[in-house]
Amino acid sequence: MNNIESIIKEAILQIKEADLKAIESIKVKYSGKSGVLTQILKSLSNCSVDDKKRIGQEANKAKNIIETEIELRKEALKKEILEEKMQKEKLDYSNKFYFPFTKGSFHPIIQTIQDISSVFKSLGFSIAQGPEIETNWYNFEALNIPQNHPARDVQDTFYLVGMKELLRTHTSPGQIHVMETQKPPIRVIVPGKVYRNEASDATHSATFHQVEGLSVDENITFVDLKAVLSDFTHEFFGTDVDIRFRPSYFQFTEPSAEVDMQCIFCKGKGCRICKNSGWIELLGCGMVHPNVLKAVNYDSEKYTGYAFGIGVERIAMFKYGIDDIRLFYENDLRFLKQF
Repeated sequence: MNNIESIIKEAILQIKEADLKAIESIKVKYSGKSGVLTQILKSLSNCSVDDKKRIGQEANKAKNIIETEIELRKEALKKEILEEKMQKEKLDYSNKFYFPFTKGSFHPIIQTIQDISSVFKSLGFSIAQGPEIETNWYNFEALNIPQNHPARDVQDTFYLVGMKELLRTHTSPGQIHVMETQKPPIRVIVPGKVYRNEASDATHSATFHQVEGLSVDENITFVDLKAVLSDFTHEFFGTDVDIRFRPSYFQFTEPSAEVDMQCIFCKGKGCRICKNSGWIELLGCGMVHPNVLKAVNYDSEKYTGYAFGIGVERIAMFKYGIDDIRLFYENDLRFLKQF
């Protein structure tokens, strides 16, 4: 029994110092057909039954211990060899290889939406989303646009099969969705894609983007609307840009106005872009019509609000000095990579 314990200790010491070639010799030496432990088991034929059982169990146990240590050592040696090989073959890909394509970037329209949203978030507005497929109720009727209004003509609107649903023609339905699910005070913008059945040219597209703005609370006045839009314009285009409000008409606001901005191309002197007027149209706005508030069961005697709609492509064209809206959608990398 003492001899078996000595064999185990001797084998473990040899295993710890062995390489892959030597490890196989150690296995043969101790547990092979002519190995030390095998010979012990063969010599038990002259022993008593009890000795055979006791010594045989210890010899088999020793054999398992030695073989386990051998396998662990083999795995450790293989790992060391692999790591050494990887170190020798390690390449600096940053110096020897390069990726031949430039990094991707956001489309200028997405950039503009993010920039607009960032300004309004700093002014206390949250961001909401609305569906692109709407019903007549959300797109027209809830916004005080009756059935006989020209905006509902099939020539202007993409109706879906059955005429019960349509591709939204503006982001204003977002107002209704927000007010149906929230109670005042509300201060939100709704950016998104809109669709109109019209021919494409340098300033028009059948698909474009808007950012709808809405604020509803007690005692909101037109002064609040002017202050917010002035802050937005000066933050987005610079404090040296003048703006003006002109009376206008929108079915879902009363009173309504259009906001003009001093032409950033000629600084108000008059040019081809502003048609020599010194001003360019920026957005439409107004106080939320009482009928719109009633459509969502708001008390129009208690609450007032303002709304505005910003054409994203128009803003992007002003910001980046682009004179043709079609450039945004032609996927010409010579144009897009500038952004």
